[in-house]
Amino acid sequence: MIHRTLLLVPLLFCFLSSTYAADTKQPNIIYIMLDDAGYNDFGAMGSKHVQTPVFDRMAAEGMRFTDHYSGSAVCAPTRCVLMTGLHTGHCRRRDNQAKANRDKTDENGLVFLKDEDVTVAEVMQKAGYVTGGIGKWGLGNPGHEGTPDKQGFDHFLGYLDQVHAHSYYTDWLWNDGERMETGKRYSHYFFEEDTLRFIRENQSKPFFLYLPYTLPHGKYEIPAEDPAYQIYQDKQWPQEVKNYAAMITRADMTVGKILDLLKELDIDDDTIVFYTSDNGPNTPFVKHLQSNAPFSGIKRSLKEGGIRAAMTVRWPGVVPAGETSDFVWDMRDLFPTACDLAGIDAPSHLDGISVLPTLKGQSQAERPHLYWEFPVRSQQAVRMGKWKGYREGTEAPLQLFDLTSDPAEKNNVAGNHPQIVKQIETIMAQSHVPSEFWPLDSGNKKGKMRR
Repeated sequence: MIHRTLLLVPLLFCFLSSTYAADTKQPNIIYIMLDDAGYNDFGAMGSKHVQTPVFDRMAAEGMRFTDHYSGSAVCAPTRCVLMTGLHTGHCRRRDNQAKANRDKTDENGLVFLKDEDVTVAEVMQKAGYVTGGIGKWGLGNPGHEGTPDKQGFDHFLGYLDQVHAHSYYTDWLWNDGERMETGKRYSHYFFEEDTLRFIRENQSKPFFLYLPYTLPHGKYEIPAEDPAYQIYQDKQWPQEVKNYAAMITRADMTVGKILDLLKELDIDDDTIVFYTSDNGPNTPFVKHLQSNAPFSGIKRSLKEGGIRAAMTVRWPGVVPAGETSDFVWDMRDLFPTACDLAGIDAPSHLDGISVLPTLKGQSQAERPHLYWEFPVRSQQAVRMGKWKGYREGTEAPLQLFDLTSDPAEKNNVAGNHPQIVKQIETIMAQSHVPSEFWPLDSGNKKGKMRR
């Protein structure tokens, strides 16, 4: 774990030297992340069932990424990766709840960000950005060091606790450290209104706006009077599936209002917008909507369907319109990319890289590899070029897949490529820093591979 006691002076002050020309305007940064929407739940990514006209518009007006990944396979560690720029072999939160030593956790098996953790919001704040977060936090409950106001956010409205976020008709939400009574109104409506308010009030300043919307996660519920609800009622699906699809469309409608407001305020050309989801889908939506197509694996799996995430990025005049990129990157890369956009040096301890050259349509060297780990079944995964290495247990035989010809990871070719297997096993060993809360098992029980 990187500690702020070691990094504060050399990083939080020294790395703020500008790398841009003095007259270069810092762009606004909006990062929109849905909750549990699958790779194939967006029209531009291939969905034939879910309507996402705004995502599709952003893909037409910006860049669509086919090989972008989540930070993890579930909510909390993905958010930790996104905020800290550290992959799940290094970051503090590696699952929703601790696997071991729960008596040492911050609260009921939860592990929150600490004061020494450095977040992208803190760095953007010091770079002169107004920072806002609206939606689900999941990295610190009230009274702990991990709350948004202690991690660099000037404003936060939403759920702090991930379980609280399961209900869309809650009695209250957190608003800048205070309980805000909601009258059990559908929570996403508050998020949409607050998003538009934040943009209006900060239109004359550079802002960093993080929008981890809760749709379509949790209870699959949406008001029957909502326009998105009506779209799917004639479908021959279970009501839960209809609601799920409607919730994605409802979030997409909100993104449309964001883009319209940017244009109305004449800050469209000054704003880069990222639009993605936090991890793979759940089982019912694979069956009816093919939400993880063309991959295998769902939420809680490090197979492609659990971590490959839809992504489109739009910035008029900068991000080339209508392009599709297979550049491999994930959510650890937001932090250094945001620093690059702000014209500051990124902290040196980050696991991510700036993908700004790719976003601008410029050539960029292929990264050596990406690494993930997830305590459920002690999973480890590496993406290295066209290769994907996967195993369940640190001593279990590695499965190797050629994603170019086998995106569904059906054909294990480890026996044909022993050098690649050895290289990936070395990466896994070097990337994993043990955590007292999330130890990884060997995967071997009396000589048998974990199933």
